[in-house]
Amino acid sequence: MKKIYIILFFTSFLFIGYTQNTFSGKIIDEQGQIIFGADIYSENLEIGTTSDENGDFIIKNIPNGKHLFIFSFMGFEMKQKHLTFFNENKTVITTLHETVFHIDEVIVSTPFNKLQSQNVMKVEHKSVKSLEKKGGTTLVESISSIAGVSNMSTGTGIGKPVIRGLSGNRVLTYTQGVKLENYQNGEKHGLGVNESGIESIEVIKGPASLLYGSDALGGVLYLIPEKYAIKNSTHGDISSKYFSNTLGINTSVGIKTSGENWRFLVRGAYDTHSDYKTGNNKRVTNSRYHETDFKSGIAYVNNSFKSDFRYNYNQSSIGIPKKIGKQETTKEMMGLYQDLNYHIVSLKNDFTLNSSSIKTNLGYTHNSRNLILDDKKTVDMLLSTFNYDVKWYLPLFGKIETVVGAQGMVQSNTNYGSEVFLPDAHINDLGIFGNLNYEWNSSVLQAGIRFDTRKIDTEEHGIFGNDHYIEAIDKSLNSFSGSLGYKTNITHGLIARLNLASGYRAPNLAELSSNGIHEGRWEIGNSNLENEQNLQLDLSLEFKSKHFEFFINSFYNNIYHYIYIAPTGEEFNDFDVYTYIQNNAYLYGGEMGLHLHPHPLDWLHFESTYEMVIGKQKEDGYLPRIPANKFDNTFRAEFDINNWLDFGYFFVNLESTFKQNKVSDFEDTSNNYNLLNLGLGGNLTYKKFKTNINFTIKNILNKEYISHLSVLNEEGIPNPGINFVFGIKFNY
Repeated sequence: MKKIYIILFFTSFLFIGYTQNTFSGKIIDEQGQIIFGADIYSENLEIGTTSDENGDFIIKNIPNGKHLFIFSFMGFEMKQKHLTFFNENKTVITTLHETVFHIDEVIVSTPFNKLQSQNVMKVEHKSVKSLEKKGGTTLVESISSIAGVSNMSTGTGIGKPVIRGLSGNRVLTYTQGVKLENYQNGEKHGLGVNESGIESIEVIKGPASLLYGSDALGGVLYLIPEKYAIKNSTHGDISSKYFSNTLGINTSVGIKTSGENWRFLVRGAYDTHSDYKTGNNKRVTNSRYHETDFKSGIAYVNNSFKSDFRYNYNQSSIGIPKKIGKQETTKEMMGLYQDLNYHIVSLKNDFTLNSSSIKTNLGYTHNSRNLILDDKKTVDMLLSTFNYDVKWYLPLFGKIETVVGAQGMVQSNTNYGSEVFLPDAHINDLGIFGNLNYEWNSSVLQAGIRFDTRKIDTEEHGIFGNDHYIEAIDKSLNSFSGSLGYKTNITHGLIARLNLASGYRAPNLAELSSNGIHEGRWEIGNSNLENEQNLQLDLSLEFKSKHFEFFINSFYNNIYHYIYIAPTGEEFNDFDVYTYIQNNAYLYGGEMGLHLHPHPLDWLHFESTYEMVIGKQKEDGYLPRIPANKFDNTFRAEFDINNWLDFGYFFVNLESTFKQNKVSDFEDTSNNYNLLNLGLGGNLTYKKFKTNINFTIKNILNKEYISHLSVLNEEGIPNPGINFVFGIKFNY
């Protein structure tokens, strides 16, 4: 297999088109007035420019082939054009239409990189800058403001995404184009990604195994790293945030520079927090945490080839809270805490050929997880993962776009500590797939199929009959998955999407072979577990007009051989014994929302969303860890003040979470609660210096509440109370 990739890498240069083309034109609005400063950009070529004072632009050195160009300007709808070049120059006049809603984004987590309005699959796209306005302490807390996404938390330092009731190994996280592997099966194992150096986030809500293989059965969280500076420029920034509840400080410093072909960036960040305070003004002992993050990148880009090398190092120390005990504000790590270190290395290469393109992505993650009790290391595990992803975008066949490819993973788990919960193991994944996209008029049809195989080998640990004995496993698992989607514009502004997709998930090491204390219980794996396989139907409607926007998303997810952990009713060494079992299950629900921008009150916005999900076993009972239904309402004002403040905003937000009484047999119900939040901010300009400020008050009424997805709800420990968050960012 390695020989094939090497041959593919070198022979692809023989087909690269070196002929240069020129693309020029003019940007105007609906009245025929020129637009000065509009952006024209090609995502796949990573080249672009802006329109001048006459509305004109020109881009040189474009290789032969079909390329997508995006035209955008603040306050106008984004427009895209597919243009085919073959030893020629092209000139176009592009008209942009005014809009008061969000700009249509290019979706990069799906195979054909369409605008959201043209994408068959509904994907949520949010910039980190917009999420920061919410005042979340961590990245996952901020992401949970997206309808259909929740946060399974253990205090403030540990959080993991839940998409429509599914989490853990059923939700795949991609960062730097690399599959993130960090023992995500555990409830007290957080996401492990710092928001610093991340530009935007895309969320696929539903099976994406066709695109990403196992672990994408429930959805994908795709983290898009910050872009390099534009050609022949240098930019830098320094930012800091203060959190009153945890006495926390978050600081980030970055600089990036780009020449004609070479590009560089580097960014460092540091977070430190003490124990958080609940709504009854009591601090939760040992909920403190610290995090250090470093990201860097170097890229080379010419008109037919681009290569992007990225490196990320993250170290974090995270306390494991258990109770409300001694009240202190120290940030020193004591008692039981996790010490986590990981490295992520990625290399992305794109080759632009005469009539097709090849994209390769290689990645390596080195994840060290240590559990420390009273300064003594007990658990010491190392998870090493090599990922590869090769896609070939075939030449157009009429209006049919086609991509074929292969993805895989080589992974090993190694124990160095005195306690062994998961055995030493080796995992090999290989998947091959094909996907096609057919677009006509205002309709799009997309279909694909994939085959995956996984080989799992674990080593025997301990002595048969002893407490921590783990048998050796030699297991192979195979699966087919596929998808079929259709999108159409029913009328002007009204888009309908219908998707039918299957996904699969191979059981993880903890489910197959664990034997020991984990999450405060004695967990025993089940080596006879089969693949989870699901079939999900999604239907969505989306309407946009000049002053009103509305959407409704509904889904039905049927999961065969759903794996979950349940108590056996026995005790071992004074711990309740839990084991993994399988049962058919189903989830259903959806999200709906509206955005009202009344005329002539052009500065006022009202946004409202409602989300619900119900998860049940086919035979009897509900599934565990299903989020409660939520109703979210926001009034937002936007304004500018003379020449010194632009993009100013003020919002008042009310989160209403309903009672969750549809729980599994070993879960407690949770009560309803309302959280009131507000925020304001904007960009300050003084001469050539630009400063962004934002101020948010979370839980302004200091409400004492317990989220159903809080792992601490079993101990009756409330979530954080009031939190004043102040952020400032200097750009230079």
